[in-house]
Amino acid sequence: MNDISPSSDVYISVDVETAGPNPNTYSLLTIGACTIYGPNRTFYVELKPETMRALPEALAISRLSMERLAKRGKPPKQAIQRFEQWVNEQTSKNQRPIFVAFNAPFDWMFVNDYFHRFLGYNPFGHSALDVKSYYMGLSGVSWQETAMRYVNAQYLEDRQLTHHALRDAMDQAEIFRLMLAQHDLPIDTNGCSQ
Repeated sequence: MNDISPSSDVYISVDVETAGPNPNTYSLLTIGACTIYGPNRTFYVELKPETMRALPEALAISRLSMERLAKRGKPPKQAIQRFEQWVNEQTSKNQRPIFVAFNAPFDWMFVNDYFHRFLGYNPFGHSALDVKSYYMGLSGVSWQETAMRYVNAQYLEDRQLTHHALRDAMDQAEIFRLMLAQHDLPIDTNGCSQ
């Protein structure tokens, strides 16, 4: 029997920037994360690319340089170990981290792959919460209406995502907190705020 209660979950907003659409072919370039509840605790790391293969449109969105990351980024194993350590520091013995992201399938795909490839396990387990799907369920809107342009108009006053992994993780956390508050769900307002 699992002795972890729902209140012992630690929600962590995660965002990544990558060199392309899948971790088999393209590198994970940055990871940004923050806690959603409790004190404002953040994590950010830039990774050395495993390959220089990249889609120009992916780099144009993130404004990251493969050459700069090749020189200054952390080796992937070291970066993912740092992220694991940070995630573990956010949880106590009887708590579990819950991965939260806007379009979680994309971010989860890269983070899960890197955790398993370099550490042999994922500290999040199989716990990933997709903010888009959560919004769809709460609001009763169509899938098309879960696009960021609709959601940020409602929750971020049309403030655009920056495609900087930490800033976007913090904005996603704000969206999730506001979404919960709007629907009178329990919330702690001391999370990742501006």
